[in-house]
Amino acid sequence: MSVSFNHTIVHARDNRESARFFAELLDLEITAEWGPFVAVDLDNGVTLDFATVPEKDIATQHYAFLISEEEFDAAYARITARGIEHWADPRQTRPGEINRNDGGRGVYFLDPAGHAMELITVPYGGR
Repeated sequence: MSVSFNHTIVHARDNRESARFFAELLDLEITAEWGPFVAVDLDNGVTLDFATVPEKDIATQHYAFLISEEEFDAAYARITARGIEHWADPRQTRPGEINRNDGGRGVYFLDPAGHAMELITVPYGGR
């Protein structure tokens, strides 16, 4: 049997705002809305299904995305153009920087619901 990751639900204060933020930042499409969900498709068939929940029920999660160098350049340009606070590290001790780990680049930032988002160009452990 083959096991593939299909989707995850991302809690948000406003499902449309969070889905739009993510889709615009990474040049993706909002592909569906049904019930409480607004879906954004990733290239590997996985969807992020954003759902509005009460703010008290949002537990900060970490979401890391492997993207190409070109996609990183475009996303990082959007991050800086929009004045989105970002860091080179998950502990947020290196503000306004990117990291260069494992032969690639990475950056951390928060989405509108406070989730810790990470963009990397090389998986941990190198190419």
